[in-house]
Amino acid sequence: MKKGSPAPADMDSYIAGFPKNIQMVLQQVRATIRKAASGAEEKISYQMPAFAENGVLVWFAAWKEHLGLYPTPSAIREFAHELTGYEQSRGAIRFPLDQAMPLGLIRRIVQFRVRETREKTARRRVNRRR
Repeated sequence: MKKGSPAPADMDSYIAGFPKNIQMVLQQVRATIRKAASGAEEKISYQMPAFAENGVLVWFAAWKEHLGLYPTPSAIREFAHELTGYEQSRGAIRFPLDQAMPLGLIRRIVQFRVRETREKTARRRVNRRR
């Protein structure tokens, strides 16, 4: 998306704001996340596409040279051994746009986040009953 553009209303609008080659990558990542988190809702959060189920599972965004995946620090710690070839920070992973997206890895990260958020929700329910 171009700097200064209005915030996208939905995921389709976000993706449409990019060149066709980037749109294809974003659609691949979107489909991968949707399949891994079939019960999740698509939304825009922090002006980025996000999938939410019991809270946001993961955000993603296209940048000039990479696709950013924002799965929370716990997921990055969990998959640290598989992320050594990618730039990362506490809450972000940068997948270069000039390389094939590691869709299997993205799928596993999202599945981890689904389990994690479901477990947290279950713990909260148990604690409320006490």
